[in-house]
Amino acid sequence: MELAAPTTASQDAEKGVSALGDRRLVARAGLALVVANARYWTSVAPVVRRELHRWERRASAIDDPELRALALEKLRGEGLHAEAAAMLATLAPRAHRRAAVQAIVALELMFDYLDGLTERPSADPLRDGARLFEAYTDALAADSASNGKEPGGEDGGYLQALSDAVSEALRRLPATGAIAEVARASAVRGAQAQVRMHAARQLGTAQVEQWARSETDGTDLQWRELLAGAASSVLALHALIVAAAQPRTTREEAAEIGSAYLSAGVLLTLLDGLVDHEQDGLGSLGYISFYEDRDELSETLADTAQRAARRARALPGGAHHVMALVGVVAYYTSVPDARSELAAPTVTRLQGELEPLISPALAIMRAWRLAKRVRNRRSPSIGGLA
Repeated sequence: MELAAPTTASQDAEKGVSALGDRRLVARAGLALVVANARYWTSVAPVVRRELHRWERRASAIDDPELRALALEKLRGEGLHAEAAAMLATLAPRAHRRAAVQAIVALELMFDYLDGLTERPSADPLRDGARLFEAYTDALAADSASNGKEPGGEDGGYLQALSDAVSEALRRLPATGAIAEVARASAVRGAQAQVRMHAARQLGTAQVEQWARSETDGTDLQWRELLAGAASSVLALHALIVAAAQPRTTREEAAEIGSAYLSAGVLLTLLDGLVDHEQDGLGSLGYISFYEDRDELSETLADTAQRAARRARALPGGAHHVMALVGVVAYYTSVPDARSELAAPTVTRLQGELEPLISPALAIMRAWRLAKRVRNRRSPSIGGLA
């Protein structure tokens, strides 16, 4: 459906009240942004590059031409997702940072690959989608060290190898037991959201809404926001992986992280849908299609930004999590399509909610994207990482 243009978008943007009005929080989050970038380029980015190249070689060995093309397309077209997600690993202690990065990269690649796999036509999309996502949910299971599954399948074990890599990296982190229950539940919910949305093309959206409504218990989200947050639950899993790298993480803290990043996931999913709306086509079925018009979507994003910022700052290391939230918004609102006639008013308002931190984050993200384009001209490898 086409989203109707808002009647007072510019006025709404001017009225936006920043969710980051506390000067001390802004100072701490600004410092966290500087520290995170320093850590990223020295101890995270090199590991990300090696992991992406390793998985590119593995994907290139897939015998099935269709699956090989899909895996490589996801690696080369969406490799920046893994690069951006790994920024969270800057919060991990240095001794466990490498394992955290390896788990994050493998999980993100697996999620993106599964997103493509479950888009393919199927006689029983719910059953087949759930079967494919078993590798994803098993990777986060408490007993993942002994799931006993052998590599195989049409992709020569590529999907299972990604799952095993996540499990193996998690086993090297000191607090994996503390995050296991929350991580598994988040993975299962995310798998359901993805599978059901892809199945909606064949089965309709009633089954999507029915499932999402059943999942809202224990949250303060409406079903549409729950659906959007669950669809991007991989973001919460990345944050939980980082928490597993911190020896003192408790189960209670893991639950708080899961809840905070569920709200952040709402922003991720809806922003992704908004900036891709024109590219995907006006008749495409997406998460923003559940909203009547752009005003309603804009209100939802603004309210969610406020809620997500409050929850992020309440977490241990809150300034770093606030920085991560702002980084998510900067990532999606720094793409050229964010300046389209459809997206620009909503994006402007949302960015206003996250001032003053969003400005430096946008500058960093735009520089990052520019550097990626330059590297891509020099090398055809994934992410332009030579």
